[in-house]
Amino acid sequence: MTDHDLLQSQPAVDDCWNRIGVFGDKRCERLERHIHCRNCEVYGAAAIALLDRYGSSLERDADDYGQGEAQEPVGEQRSLLIFRLGEQWLAIATRCLAEVMPVSPIHSLPHRKSTGLQGVTNVRGTLVACLSLSELLDLETDDGRQSGQRVIPRMLILESGSGPLVVPVDEVSGIQKIPLARISNAKQDDKRTISRFTAGVLQWRGQSITLLNDEQLLQNMIGSLA
Repeated sequence: MTDHDLLQSQPAVDDCWNRIGVFGDKRCERLERHIHCRNCEVYGAAAIALLDRYGSSLERDADDYGQGEAQEPVGEQRSLLIFRLGEQWLAIATRCLAEVMPVSPIHSLPHRKSTGLQGVTNVRGTLVACLSLSELLDLETDDGRQSGQRVIPRMLILESGSGPLVVPVDEVSGIQKIPLARISNAKQDDKRTISRFTAGVLQWRGQSITLLNDEQLLQNMIGSLA
């Protein structure tokens, strides 16, 4: 059974937002309180259920990773979220990831000048600071051309010691368990901004991926808001 078949066999999620919510006839009694379905606990629970299903599928993919080299011990692994900014593929430890969410409107903050700060966005009724990871890492933004493939931008909610932070990304590949043996040190002579936050480099499915130092990156993001 394929992952698609397995997902199809799961009980359907009630997409009430398309029937009686903001994308339907708007007769849901919760709308008066929540204004928009994305602020509703039912919508949030449905999103979590869907993420759990895809997460299980991604973990199965990770378990299959490297089976062609089964004779070699896998050893210690790291759980990483792999995503793209412009042409750069990046990875960050899932320990600091709270959620992957659809793109939400960003409200700018007048007279507030902080490096990378784009504004605030609504996360289930709470305003959360939204930062440009592309600006913080000095990366070019997406030009919208990805070999004709349809990609869906996302927002990552990262957990820091001072609270959640939101960063938009151009594409999310998924969560993978990567053997530590496949992660090599970054070149020390790389003077780009991104190198300051690089914890290593790995090759995955034909792509060179930069592993970010999540602790150092989050600390810098919090510092940029001060």
